[in-house]
Amino acid sequence: MFDIGLQEMLVIGVLALLVFGPSKLPELGRMVGRALREFRRASDEFRSTVESNLHINDPDPITPPAPEPVVATPTPVLPSEAEGTIAAEGKTATVTAEPGEPYCAQRGSRLLHKSDCAWVPRIPEAERAYFKHIADARDQGHVMCPVCEPWEPA
Repeated sequence: MFDIGLQEMLVIGVLALLVFGPSKLPELGRMVGRALREFRRASDEFRSTVESNLHINDPDPITPPAPEPVVATPTPVLPSEAEGTIAAEGKTATVTAEPGEPYCAQRGSRLLHKSDCAWVPRIPEAERAYFKHIADARDQGHVMCPVCEPWEPA
């Protein structure tokens, strides 16, 4: 990591022995080892928290396009009835819409997303919790997604 050879390690060991003395050197080594172990544990915990909240390592789900439901009998669609339906070659198809709530979060996660955020399709439908107001989500402990609301320096 630091590209330190045997000679450099010997020089550092002799200097540490001269500065701290033979009685304090084992105690100092234990303290450094504990500090490094605690730092590694904290960094692993932070990494796992970020990965679980943002699902960085999960592949994008591949969803096949859903077939449009088609009515068996072709019926003409009048312009006044065109709301919510699509007319194509004499067939009528119904359009399904996403839930109307503007905010979405995954159950058990702290991140809150806008409905048009790129991360929302990665949340399984059964795991989603919808909110109409951002205040309701903040009351439950959610914070805004950094993709939805990017940080700007002051």
